[in-house]
Amino acid sequence: MSTTTQVLKQLRDHESRNVTFIDPDGSWPIVWDRARGVHVWDAEGRKYLDLTGAFGVAAAGHANPRVVRAGQRQMGKLLHAMGDVHPHALKAQLARELSRLTFERWTRGKSKSNTATGKTIFCNSGFEAVEAALKTALLATSKPGVIAFEKSYHGLGYGALSVTHRDHFRRPFHPQLGKFCHFVSYPAAARELDEMERAVRRLLKSKKIGAILVEPIQARGGINVPPVQFLPRLRRLCHNHGALLIVDEIYTGFGRTGKWFACEHSRTVPDLICLGKALTGGFPLSACVGRAELMDAAWPISEGEAIHTSTFLGHPVGCAMALAQIEEIRKQKLVPHSAQLGEFLLRTLQSRLSHPQLEISIRGVGLMIGVELRLHGGVPATMASLRFIKEMLQLGFILLPEGASANVISFTPPLTITRSQLSTTVNALQKCLDRDSRISRRTRP
Repeated sequence: MSTTTQVLKQLRDHESRNVTFIDPDGSWPIVWDRARGVHVWDAEGRKYLDLTGAFGVAAAGHANPRVVRAGQRQMGKLLHAMGDVHPHALKAQLARELSRLTFERWTRGKSKSNTATGKTIFCNSGFEAVEAALKTALLATSKPGVIAFEKSYHGLGYGALSVTHRDHFRRPFHPQLGKFCHFVSYPAAARELDEMERAVRRLLKSKKIGAILVEPIQARGGINVPPVQFLPRLRRLCHNHGALLIVDEIYTGFGRTGKWFACEHSRTVPDLICLGKALTGGFPLSACVGRAELMDAAWPISEGEAIHTSTFLGHPVGCAMALAQIEEIRKQKLVPHSAQLGEFLLRTLQSRLSHPQLEISIRGVGLMIGVELRLHGGVPATMASLRFIKEMLQLGFILLPEGASANVISFTPPLTITRSQLSTTVNALQKCLDRDSRISRRTRP
């Protein structure tokens, strides 16, 4: 078995140096060897509690046995199919299931007309689902402009990067990026909604805007939770100006926020929804799901050569795992479990965390919670955040920083985690804060 030192040396020698951050002091990263449930083991056999869900992917737990078996069975039967040419049954079944889970469930019994259905474009990574949605909006409206939001993260392919806000990702490639996106401030409080709406309305009137693209809760942006009226206002603006509402639920979907999808907290039905991460529990598969009527109006009937496709479109192993993952989330009642545990974690963090030299702000919905650290005066406490995350790793807890300043410690654990495990994590984090406070007092001039 390779050791951490051996693996990191191979990566230094043979992987692009921009990919894996390796701290010279040896405190980061660990090398994952295996994972099961809510735990991860590294190359030396040390056990960790995973508070990241591997970027929210492991909603039903790492290596969920039923999901793994579904993938193994499918690998033995049909490992690969032919994307947009010769289909397989599971692709049809998953498209049907995603229609039921989204537009059919959202619209059932809400009007005298028939319940809406959804149609899917399958992709591989989350950013590809976003790009499929952007293409759909252009085809449907003939308007190239898109409104997105500051602090947004929609992926790093060139189409998705054009609607991702953070300058860290955009700046090196700016000369090659499309100029079709207009960014508006993401509201953090109800008092900011009117100004946001005025800015969006001005763009809708002055530019050829075909879509508004939004994360119902910003994950990479810092676990930013908008007012509940935010999405309904965007829905009305899109309706009044002939634009499409695209919700990026790649991170927030499949129970992460205590609802199947975060847009359900405000009962907002989008035109298109982008899905990924927890869709399969670990296999690269994503989806852009739109209202069937819209999708049929936007995309022409294939005459033998699709205008948007890929080699691994609707991969049979991914489809098998996605169907099993959805069933596991449903059977284990992980959506209400996420809501209940999220309330518990929020209360526990708010009641226990404190540090005399830091301003601590805690926010989130379901099992998507951020602990923001700032110095007195509002300056992001980036170094403190990273120090605590590294200390927690040494104690056996995997956490990640979020936000442009990396000063938000995020909690997005597998939805199978327990109260006891969350409580143990918070206690360990407070001990790190207490130890840091004592050191600060001793070294302060």
